[in-house]
Amino acid sequence: MGFFTDTSVCIGCKACEVACKEWNQLPADPPFEFTGLSFDNTERLSASTWRHVAFIEQRKPADSGDQGTAGLRWLMASDVCKHCTDAACLDVCPTGSLFRTEFGTVVVQQDICNGCGYCVSACPYGVIDKREDDGRVFKCTMCYDRLVDDLTPACAKACPTESIQYGPLDELLPRAAARVQELRQDGVADARLYGHDPQDGVRGNGAFFLLLDEPEVYGLPPAPKDTTRDLGSMWRHAAVAALTLACGIATAFVAGPR
Repeated sequence: MGFFTDTSVCIGCKACEVACKEWNQLPADPPFEFTGLSFDNTERLSASTWRHVAFIEQRKPADSGDQGTAGLRWLMASDVCKHCTDAACLDVCPTGSLFRTEFGTVVVQQDICNGCGYCVSACPYGVIDKREDDGRVFKCTMCYDRLVDDLTPACAKACPTESIQYGPLDELLPRAAARVQELRQDGVADARLYGHDPQDGVRGNGAFFLLLDEPEVYGLPPAPKDTTRDLGSMWRHAAVAALTLACGIATAFVAGPR
């Protein structure tokens, strides 16, 4: 199961943010301040914000063909944990606090999280965050407690434009591909999918997106990679280096002073 977020129909209402906070009883964010990011006051995903609606203002040439004028385009997108297929956070968790559910999603069990923070640095998207007053990490669960009762996640349920769609990934993926083709036929040449490819650095995401510009514009890494992919070879190299050092020390000790 997963999310398909079609940013082309997001209206920036933040209903998903509010529904997520309400259902999961998340603490309030610090007092809102001017961030310089249009109407985006939460700025990013965090331990207390599991859905984040970004507002991106762009100056674009006017459609009239007059290159001397420019129009304002707003890109709005609701971001969330990607629930990676190759989830580095799972690999580095020493307590088993992070686990893969029967729905294919990744969830943190707060009752056994020791607050080590390994998962925070391992996440290629910078999603997982620690509450400093609590010490544990938190992130989107895709409303696991709703899924087990066959209910739609709160954010998707609240979205008035169906920008956030929830369902089996094998149904969402062809629907998303068809939507991209529709937009391109309508002249939206920059429409593209992000996080859908099982051949990418995390073997695809459980939450993928239709974007109208480069991923970097939305604050997303262009080529995310499982940060633990090279751990095996790194440990092997470390073991060889340690063995070589131990042999060198032993040889020096046996030889002794002359």
